[in-house]
Amino acid sequence: MSKGRGRNGMSSVGGQRKKLSRRELRGGRARGAGAAGDPAAEKTELLRKMRERADERAEKRVEKRGDSERGA
Repeated sequence: MSKGRGRNGMSSVGGQRKKLSRRELRGGRARGAGAAGDPAAEKTELLRKMRERADERAEKRVEKRGDSERGA
């Protein structure tokens, strides 16, 4: 005898999946309320921030190296 999965069973729990456009399937940004901004501008801004942080770290390393040489 089979398990009772009639009307009250949980055979398809989770609901329907969202229909994706071809653009979304290929990794493009979704249009709508959540999508905003220019991807190229966002990338440029991210790279600028990363370079600033790298420069700050390099300056700290140089200062640290200079302090250790003076103390020796």
